Amino acid sequence: AKGLVRAAISVTTLDRRLARDMEPRAATPAKRLDAIRGLSEAGIPVTVMAAPVVPALTDRELEKILEAAAEAGAKSAGYVLRLPQEIKDLFKEWLATTRPDSAGHVMSLIRQTRGGKEYDATWGKRQRGDGPYAQIIARRFRATVERIGLNRPAPGLRVDLLQRPLGSK
Repeated sequence: AKGLVRAAISVTTLDRRLARDMEPRAATPAKRLDAIRGLSEAGIPVTVMAAPVVPALTDRELEKILEAAAEAGAKSAGYVLRLPQEIKDLFKEWLATTRPDSAGHVMSLIRQTRGGKEYDATWGKRQRGDGPYAQIIARRFRATVERIGLNRPAPGLRVDLLQRPLGSK
């Protein structure tokens, strides 16, 4: 109520089996939506992050993830389309083991969003990529958040109400 907090929660997939394969120790999709609902009901503005969008693996769920989060009370949304450099090798190993039939296609699409590379640290491209595939994801995201009303900017935080802890400078 005082504008001191807001939250962002990532939802990678709504498919419980895929979620367990991708993020075995993370909260299930249903639990993430429950967290969005609980925070929203408590008056905390929540942003859903469709993240990461994995080409040919989770991209087909983009609209459903955003719709489910809006139904749970999310007020805004974002997405990430990238393969972080730090987990690139682990991801490729996981992909080859769990999704051998689609691994080549997934990696090809990832490279298509990075000018042929698996990773590009360039500011402005790092999180979303570029090229036709990345543009399609961006258009789908924008159209969905506009249609379901998840394009509201997050309210500003009331930093004027924060106080320094005793003894800090």
